[in-house]
Amino acid sequence: MLERHEVETFLTLAEELHFGRSAERLHLSGARVSQIIAKLERRVGAPLFDRTSRRVELTALGRQLHDDLRPAWQAVTAALTRAIDAGRGVTGTLQACFTGAAGGQLLMGIAELFGRRHPDCEVRIREAQLGELMPWLRDGTVDVALAMVPVDEPGIVGGPVLVSEARFLAVPVGHPFAARDAVSVEDLAETTVLPLPEAGTLQEMLTLVGAGRGVFPVGAHVRRYSVRPDVAYVHLHDAPPLQWGLLWRDGSATARVHAFNDAAVELLADL
Repeated sequence: MLERHEVETFLTLAEELHFGRSAERLHLSGARVSQIIAKLERRVGAPLFDRTSRRVELTALGRQLHDDLRPAWQAVTAALTRAIDAGRGVTGTLQACFTGAAGGQLLMGIAELFGRRHPDCEVRIREAQLGELMPWLRDGTVDVALAMVPVDEPGIVGGPVLVSEARFLAVPVGHPFAARDAVSVEDLAETTVLPLPEAGTLQEMLTLVGAGRGVFPVGAHVRRYSVRPDVAYVHLHDAPPLQWGLLWRDGSATARVHAFNDAAVELLADL
């Protein structure tokens, strides 16, 4: 029978594929992580990881063990968390994050309603930049995030759609599209659409747009929160709406997360 520390160490190393990062996450020394994995491999009777001086990779047997263990372990930890939460009630601290001013305003409204219902649970809210949101969810920096949904991210799940909004196209004020009332998705073939990794923040992206580097699709709320003299917003009339909801790690939905999502659904239902 595997012990808890063996399962946690194996699954963490399978995710990180790096002994140093795994040791940091587990609050262990690198040598201790190596010892636990070596002991587990002796018990299994075959290597679970291929190790070189430059990389660590799962063997075929290691991948199979990971795929078999991970769902079961998530179910066990989730059940234990639910039992603890049920015994204690909705207490402690919930870490939440958002991107953009509109997201922050909405998240604050959810937190206020949640706080009135659960005064023994503190909500701490942080702003995440575009590239930080998923890493923060994955490493436990935050418990829940307000973001565009759906997402195709392994291990990340979420609640129902809270807000839908029309899509607009941010364009330079001198761009031919700026003189039009609306553009279509087909029109995008006539211009350069900036990729998301091009900038770390929305304001950086809009600065690139204003400088004439290209155009960028945004939600309708950006017209209100990011008024700029160098950028115009044109309705992208045939694009599907942008949708927003709460996200969290699969298997980490505590009573706090569920209660926060319930507050969000109720708040938005009344708007």
